[in-house]
Amino acid sequence: MKEIRLNSPLKGQLIELKDVKDPAFASGAMGKGAAVKDPEGKVYSPVDGTVTVLFGTKHAIGIHSEDGADILIHVGIDTVNLGGKYFDAKIEQGDAIKKGQLLLEFDPEGIKSAGYDTTTPVLVTNAFDYDKITVALGDKEITTVTAEPAEEEAPAAEPEEDYSDLPKEERVAKLIWKYVGGRDNVRSAEHCATRLRLIINDKSKLNEKAIENIDGVKGQFFAAAQYQIILGTGFVDKVFDAFVAGTGLAGASNNKAEAYAQMSMAQKISRTLGDVFVPIIPVLVATGLFMGLRGASLSLGVQFSDNVLRMSQILTDTAFAFLPALVCWSTTKRFGGTPVIGIVLGLMLVAPQLPNAYAIAAGEAQPIMMDIFGLSVPVVGYQGSVLPALVLGIFAAKLQKWLKTFIPDVIDLIVTPFLTLFISMILGLLIVGPIMHWIELAVFGAIQTFLALPYGIGGFIVGGVHQVIVVFGVHHVFNALEVQLLATTGVDPFNAIITGAIIAQGGAAAAVAARTKNKKKRALYVSSIVPAFLGITEPVIFGINLRLMKPFLYALAGGACAGGIAGFLHLAGTGMGITVLPGTLLYLDHLPQYILVNVVGFAVAFALTFTLFNPEKEDEA
Repeated sequence: MKEIRLNSPLKGQLIELKDVKDPAFASGAMGKGAAVKDPEGKVYSPVDGTVTVLFGTKHAIGIHSEDGADILIHVGIDTVNLGGKYFDAKIEQGDAIKKGQLLLEFDPEGIKSAGYDTTTPVLVTNAFDYDKITVALGDKEITTVTAEPAEEEAPAAEPEEDYSDLPKEERVAKLIWKYVGGRDNVRSAEHCATRLRLIINDKSKLNEKAIENIDGVKGQFFAAAQYQIILGTGFVDKVFDAFVAGTGLAGASNNKAEAYAQMSMAQKISRTLGDVFVPIIPVLVATGLFMGLRGASLSLGVQFSDNVLRMSQILTDTAFAFLPALVCWSTTKRFGGTPVIGIVLGLMLVAPQLPNAYAIAAGEAQPIMMDIFGLSVPVVGYQGSVLPALVLGIFAAKLQKWLKTFIPDVIDLIVTPFLTLFISMILGLLIVGPIMHWIELAVFGAIQTFLALPYGIGGFIVGGVHQVIVVFGVHHVFNALEVQLLATTGVDPFNAIITGAIIAQGGAAAAVAARTKNKKKRALYVSSIVPAFLGITEPVIFGINLRLMKPFLYALAGGACAGGIAGFLHLAGTGMGITVLPGTLLYLDHLPQYILVNVVGFAVAFALTFTLFNPEKEDEA
């Protein structure tokens, strides 16, 4: 048995590839190995060998070891967009290197502040040359047993033209051009360490199946409005050069802006809300876990002293008491303002001098009435509110940018923050706050009523359509909904509904894998399914279910059934942001009901797919 063992090139937390939040890495399409979460800022060579790939952006390194292994170290997810910022390479492409040699230094905090995940995959890209691959870090090891390629492979796409006399990279580039719909259908092109990334004008002109069957292409999918074609390290450079030769696309590297420009208005709103709320979700997840543990303990009859109970309330209540500060900080940062101004503005919305919103709701306090131009305006605190802080953060960021256009630099440090805070505070407390709070109450009241429809009807509908919304990339809009539900009611019924929809996608994909005879395809399918049990469905949706279509529809049926049961049982989590297996921690006091919802979602999708869908016949078709 041929094996390879690598010591991790970075220090941090060793995790399995399936836990990486990128479908190409999580599915194993790029190679086998492991990943390092929260790495320290230094990369050392795990082997003696040669640097075969070093990007100008310094974020990824390819190594060919003296033993014949091709190794990829990819620092962070989508960090190609940083353009080399926060990275300092200590070697050059073509250099001979020794095991333990320092290859790269990077700034993890800087990368995170720019909004990127620093999780670093460490892959053996020629994985099928080995029976077993092990990556070790400290006392922890992760071993992958690779599946043997099937004897019969899917037929490669055959071009009408004869490209057989061309170098492989030119042949692949020409075939990609052919099947993406021609040069008029590509707006911009760039590549990272492993993937060709295209912005497509008309998706209907794509022949995705033909592209996937090109000899040299390892997979393809849409993500963040980009069409991504997986080619592998080293080879992607050559294909990209051949692809852009003579087109004028070589300088079109701002794909992120292009992708955003190509999004629909709903997608832009969803992406913006995601950018705002994703940074604060970890805090709300932790708060929900604390609430779940306390609720489970109380349900088991555990008694807490007053001091212990008070300490637990500090853990569970602080984030929501100062929620406007978190939202305003993240919004101001997202729109290019100074984050600390956003924090202060958010704190002003919950200043202790203002009547507490919860006390007003309980009838224990009254709003402060102020006369503004003959109008009586109620001034209150905005504890637990989202929309006032969101709108105020946008306004403050835009105002600060505008003020900087004419305030002299010599007084900018004093005058700009003063005017930004003063104008934004007045506007927030007297105009934006009251209007947005009224809209907030109306919108979220209607949503709560819908989710609480009798017989689980609301849950049935949401569970059935949620993953369709994920496909269209507008699911981040629900982050604001979940935050508001937690802030106002202390629980999140939406989380309970969508967990069944998520595991249903895994159930349908599991049925496809169970009925697939091709060993190589089955191994790829299984590696894509595992993330679904951790709440990540993109690998199974784009890699299996949506490509085959019928399994995706059967999964929607499973999600609808699970969501209907969750709604009927009035199941709700104590937090947000985690589902399926990790989400169990949010339902410790309602564990049987939560397990039932997940079992129904998985079972219905698996049964329908296994019974009604034959992947072998689909491939023949």
